[in-house]
Amino acid sequence: MAGCVIIVEGKTDKERLLKILAEPVTILCTYGTYSSERGEELLLQAQDADEIYLFTDEDFSGKKLRAHLMEDFPRGVHLHTQKMYGEVANTPLSVLAEILDRAGLAVNMEHLEPD
Repeated sequence: MAGCVIIVEGKTDKERLLKILAEPVTILCTYGTYSSERGEELLLQAQDADEIYLFTDEDFSGKKLRAHLMEDFPRGVHLHTQKMYGEVANTPLSVLAEILDRAGLAVNMEHLEPD
């Protein structure tokens, strides 16, 4: 796998990002928990990626997960939602599109559904 990988916490986060991404991106889920085994799986899945983004929630568990991911993916670029939304899944699509756009990812802003 070459190209871009985004690591998120859960399936809902992945589905929301896929709605607005306008380029092929591999989105991997941690499913909220993290272990050395899961870290190894993610490392294998992302080993050939040119770019790796870490997009976890802004709550306690998301920040704890981000700390683990930082150890395994030191070159990962951190994406953050606004604290007022707390979770990627609760962030309006238009705000997610802005975050991804600022990171240099192609987004489809034409068909954003109202949140």
